Amino acid sequence: MLDNSIQQGNLLNIDPTQIVFRRVVDMNDRALRKIVIGLGGPKEGVPRENGYDITVASEVMAILCLASDLMDLKARFGKIVVAYTYDGKPVTAHDLEAEGAMALLMKDAIKPNLVQTLENTPVFVHGGPFANIAHGCNSIMATKLALKLADFVVTEAGFGADLGAEKFFDLKCRFAGFKPAAVVVVATVRALKMNGGLAKDQLGGEDLAALERGVVNLEKHIENMGKFGVAAVVAINRFPTDTEAELEFIRKRCQELGADVALCEVFTKGGEGGVELANKVLALIDSKKSNFKVLYELELPIEDKIKKIAQEIYGADGVNFDKAAQLSIKKYTEMGYGNMPICMAKTQYSLTDDQTRLGRPTGFTITVREVRLSAGAGFLVAITGAIMTMPGLPKRPAAMRMDIDADGVITGLF
Repeated sequence: MLDNSIQQGNLLNIDPTQIVFRRVVDMNDRALRKIVIGLGGPKEGVPRENGYDITVASEVMAILCLASDLMDLKARFGKIVVAYTYDGKPVTAHDLEAEGAMALLMKDAIKPNLVQTLENTPVFVHGGPFANIAHGCNSIMATKLALKLADFVVTEAGFGADLGAEKFFDLKCRFAGFKPAAVVVVATVRALKMNGGLAKDQLGGEDLAALERGVVNLEKHIENMGKFGVAAVVAINRFPTDTEAELEFIRKRCQELGADVALCEVFTKGGEGGVELANKVLALIDSKKSNFKVLYELELPIEDKIKKIAQEIYGADGVNFDKAAQLSIKKYTEMGYGNMPICMAKTQYSLTDDQTRLGRPTGFTITVREVRLSAGAGFLVAITGAIMTMPGLPKRPAAMRMDIDADGVITGLF
């Protein structure tokens, strides 16, 4: 039972066996839920604030995706820091002799899943981290296996190129030694018009003025791909409401930036709708050699690596580090984790850490409120703005649409 003191941000003075909630209001006045655990005396543990992470943001998921084989998986599990001694030394899963049991549980999960599309194209579906709060890529094992079996392999890096692509390059490619040949930046007329200031219920009609305002977001993503030395093709994922004038506007703007563009109609036409894009990608690979490079070197201080991402990829003027983040950076540097790459946790809706700032904002700073260690995965996570690693459910979760009747007929799964 919670009383009104939760609104004032006070710890509740209630029975210690209950979960205690605290309302933490950040700079955007968005509530972040935390729990206080370990109450009830010495046998119940150390009282402390804690919270929940969605599965895809867990270190175990990252390790599954970044491990090269079963033994590497086990070794990475052993490096997970689970606690600290009273004098501040890390306690790992290896210290607890737990990595063997952990690897045993994951002995089948580490195997890539082979599925197929409706047109019988083979696909590996393996791993599932979100690029806004995790490293955003499928498993290294699945990608390597695909490269053994096909002449060309297409892999997805989630959310915007400021998140998924940056992490694919700076984390996955760095760990696995991949050198991508080309990049496909997916765009929609609707998304660009939204970046131009239109509300969702206004996206159906032609509005070249809004498209003009919003296309700067796409321009930034194209520029960012050049920072990694990889040429890009822009795929316009066509919607029925797109007009020829809007599509032609994007084509011309991309060509002015030196990026080829292809219309993608896979949703309505299947594989036939992706032929133009496939041919453009093949032509790009043949005509332009990839000069892939990562954005930053690992020897840079932690703060400088974060600033590099924020300034080069997001377009920020600088980075503000909250006190908690500063203390964590100092601690991890002293513990020998300073040479790890950075996994940024940031809203996917904006180049900034404020989801309401669309387009291509300027004159902003990124706020890093927390830095977390993922020693087994091999990176540090910088938590920015109001992003939560345990996202909330929508107003009406998908589960509420699911049902089964007396005859066993299932509805609501699609």
